[in-house]
Amino acid sequence: MTSKKTIKSAFESLMFVWGEPLDVKTAAELFNISNKEAYDYFAELKEEYDREGRGIRIREINKSFQLVTSSENVEYIERLCTPVREKRLSQQALEVLAIVAYRQPVTKGEIEAIRGIRCDRVLEGLMKRDLVQEAGRSSAIGRPILYGTTDAFLKHFGFQNLKELPDIEDIAGVMNLEEPEEGVETGQLTIEF
Repeated sequence: MTSKKTIKSAFESLMFVWGEPLDVKTAAELFNISNKEAYDYFAELKEEYDREGRGIRIREINKSFQLVTSSENVEYIERLCTPVREKRLSQQALEVLAIVAYRQPVTKGEIEAIRGIRCDRVLEGLMKRDLVQEAGRSSAIGRPILYGTTDAFLKHFGFQNLKELPDIEDIAGVMNLEEPEEGVETGQLTIEF
């Protein structure tokens, strides 16, 4: 049987080499230990990193773990690295993403009913960015595609799981329709993450 210290050391190496979040189940299988044991080892490592205030931290994302840099060091990292300019999400994309996040699994028709306008291209863009994915088919007539968020969504917004989303009673109630100019429809969605 491999010692706890050896397994935790190996988990650190695996997270470093893997880069992406390392699933507890995969790590457990490598050592023939239970998923609970593997999770506990990852949690201990995370606690050690946090307690010691290291420049590298361990982040949990949906029962997967990943090495990340400490948020306190962002300024220094930005000085060292040439920042990659990332295209921001448009207001329309944020609206659709919020609806999917809070209503998932949700059909395109349901999203369009809430927003009042088509969302084909916006959904396509969110899927290309790996923030939204197909989550099956509805049992409704025509069996429309259901959409849900991805682990990349959780990672992008800094959540461990969907339970950490801010509470919103009714996503349609968040849509504040402004007084439109004549012949022009406008809508504004305000969600703070």
